[in-house]
Amino acid sequence: MASNSLKPSVVFHSQKDNQYKLSNSTCKQRIYKLKALKKALSQTYKDQVREAMYKDFKKPFAETDLTEIYPVIGEIDHAILQLKSWMKPNKVNTPLSLLGSSSYYTYEAKGVCLILSPWNFPFNLTFGPLVSAIAAGNTVIVKPSEMTPNASKLMQTIVEDLFDSNEIALLQGGVELAQELLQLPFNHIFFTGSPTVGKIVMKAAAQHLSSVTLELGGKSPVVIDDTVNFKSTAEKVAWGKFINNGQVCLAPDYILVKENVKQPFLDELKNCLDKFYRNAEESESYGRIVNEKHFNRLAAHIENAKENGGNVIYGGETNAKDNFVSPTIITDLKPESSLLQDEIFGPILPIISFKKTSEAITYINSKPRPLALYVFSKSKSFSKKVLANTKAGSSCINHNVIQYSNHNLPFGGVNNSGIGRSHGVFGFQEFSNMRSVLKQHTKSPTEFLIPPYSGFKQKLIDFTLKWF
Repeated sequence: MASNSLKPSVVFHSQKDNQYKLSNSTCKQRIYKLKALKKALSQTYKDQVREAMYKDFKKPFAETDLTEIYPVIGEIDHAILQLKSWMKPNKVNTPLSLLGSSSYYTYEAKGVCLILSPWNFPFNLTFGPLVSAIAAGNTVIVKPSEMTPNASKLMQTIVEDLFDSNEIALLQGGVELAQELLQLPFNHIFFTGSPTVGKIVMKAAAQHLSSVTLELGGKSPVVIDDTVNFKSTAEKVAWGKFINNGQVCLAPDYILVKENVKQPFLDELKNCLDKFYRNAEESESYGRIVNEKHFNRLAAHIENAKENGGNVIYGGETNAKDNFVSPTIITDLKPESSLLQDEIFGPILPIISFKKTSEAITYINSKPRPLALYVFSKSKSFSKKVLANTKAGSSCINHNVIQYSNHNLPFGGVNNSGIGRSHGVFGFQEFSNMRSVLKQHTKSPTEFLIPPYSGFKQKLIDFTLKWF
């Protein structure tokens, strides 16, 4: 069983020795493991998951069910249903020039994998990728964030309960452990976190030519025109932004709203927040910032906004003793404000108005490509124009964040917001090597074209070049 007393290199080499056993495991054997993980999360440890999240975030039980447990269960159910078809060889056509042969490709496990998971959704963003890794037949070392100690401790208990360490091991530790792990020649590394740390992971992976999946973040915009239903739009944006206290990589980072409807939209947004949380500090539906470091970062953003002419039209309250930051809406920010430069990752929402669609598009494209981009509009031409002239990892039209819940959609970023894709078959493929195979059944035409070359063979080559 995995233990923190084990050295990363010892676990790595035990998994390396065991990798071919797992890569040759059957669909039935992999599904058995997935079902065991599902039972652990949905039954055996469900109450403990809720309690761990409350201790780390004061996260409401309902929100833990919806954002930590349900997404992993859904990922498992989808994998169980589809895994047999994913594992089948895929036949492809073979050109006439290779007459007498057949071709196919298959997905084989990459081998020994590393999952470096974040703190904002510890169970979801640890076990979600793990589902894909198990489905693909890999061995895995998991290193969760040290910022959520209660969640990490419970995840280690679950992993040790279900798996031998030469299959799957969870090791706890801080930056030093991550650095030690990144020195090992993993076949694949799956990292979720910030672009800054993502660059460090990618640089370390390059030393071993390890493949990587980088699930990063960025400033995901929302664009709202003047055709929308203000109440419905405000409710969706408020939910997407302030769930988990805005500590969501897909959360709306800032709003671009048509100037002539800015005020009615803001009025509805404030009404929604009153309805959702009332007195947020006393609300049982509103959690907390993960730790003092991130609380201080967000409090500094609010102060910087005020110094740069920002108008706090809602919220702005903080309580350092409880890592509490209220739902906050800020308008009239100067471009140099830190809220408009850095990914916010918290319950603060800047509002920017625009007159022409081109202005909104130009503003979005002035920043690195985001993980998500959201458009609210009844106009098909408006939505089409915004999507066609911007780049993002994913998008929603007339909603936000929920694209993550569709296991038939690939999830991931682009450039600064990430590399690679996860969820469903895309996650299975990410942890797999697509291996091509050509099988020769009869005498190959190429055997007539081998040296020594003659005039007759040159004619055959000329014929091949012309017709095949």
